[in-house]
Amino acid sequence: MSTYPLPQQEPQGAQESVALQAPAHEAHHAALGVDSKKIGMWLFIASDCMFFGALIGTYLIYAGKSTVGPYPQDLFDIPLTTVSTFILLMSSLAMAMAVHGAQHGDMKKLKRWLGLTILMGLTFLGFQVYEYSHFIAAGLTLSRNLFGTTFYVLTGTHGVHVALGVLWLTLLFITALRGDTKRVNPVNVEIAGLYWHFVDIVWIVVFAVVYLMADVAA
Repeated sequence: MSTYPLPQQEPQGAQESVALQAPAHEAHHAALGVDSKKIGMWLFIASDCMFFGALIGTYLIYAGKSTVGPYPQDLFDIPLTTVSTFILLMSSLAMAMAVHGAQHGDMKKLKRWLGLTILMGLTFLGFQVYEYSHFIAAGLTLSRNLFGTTFYVLTGTHGVHVALGVLWLTLLFITALRGDTKRVNPVNVEIAGLYWHFVDIVWIVVFAVVYLMADVAA
């Protein structure tokens, strides 16, 4: 009697890895060899760079022309803001590790580092809420002076970007917890990572211009 070899079943972990990487493999074969969603994100980042450039330029022009206080040097707590900045920068490292996990089909690593990125982003936002409450209590409102207007518009716009990023990453995290490897694929995680790194880089510029150069705006 002839026998036929039974098909070998791949381990569950290997199947999960292949499932996680397959959509990305297909996506990388888009026109021009670059995924269209990545192109869209780069175009968005380019336009947002110009937008933030305009906000920063406006701050530099008008923040130092306030005729009434409070002024930057009266309010800024540089050590505290440095801590929040460090946390946001470390979140970029955590996001890079999450992307690495996605690229190698390691869902456990992806979820661990993605969760840490979200936690760091929320911590940064917590620092910003605390700072705003302190400034408002000290008399700096949106309409108090030119410094207040330009400061809140610039840092508030960045804060909205961070909040949207946290929301995006949270949706990815929940999807990963559900085991949906089709949606949580390397390309989608990389695109979210591009956005998050962009938000972090923008904050470095804002921190340098607004906080470290406070005397210029005084």
